[in-house]
Amino acid sequence: MASSSPLTGKLEFDIRIDATPEQFHHMWAHRPHHVHHTSSDKVQGCDLHDGEFGTPGVIICWRYVHDGKAKIAKQEVEKIDHENKSITFKMLEGDLMEEYKTFVISIQALPPKEGDKGCVAHWTLEYEMLHEGIGHPETLRQFFIELTEDMGAHLIKEE
Repeated sequence: MASSSPLTGKLEFDIRIDATPEQFHHMWAHRPHHVHHTSSDKVQGCDLHDGEFGTPGVIICWRYVHDGKAKIAKQEVEKIDHENKSITFKMLEGDLMEEYKTFVISIQALPPKEGDKGCVAHWTLEYEMLHEGIGHPETLRQFFIELTEDMGAHLIKEE
């Protein structure tokens, strides 16, 4: 995505959680339909539309609440890198596409610093706004931070 346009943007942020990189990545790559169990106030469900969980090209549809409103997001899993514990979702349809021409979400579970436990969830949001009146997705960043914290707490209870 070209960064020369004032309509394109990129947000990157990290959240440290107690779950391992393997646990966090496995949830997003193989069990996205269980995410609502980790944070039911934010995510109500994830339905499989085409393909198989854990494989690139799978099409899924999320039902979630953002800024107090029920929303949907239909996404394609563009890439899964199990070795580097990363996954990339490309938005196809849904509420975000009313404001953004493109929206891509990448999540990577990084190992902790030496001596620490858990992992660092590194999120990257890359997007192109439909016009200059659209804001950067700051509230979505906060949504993902809280979702990640909820998921991390849930995953360590599963052990």
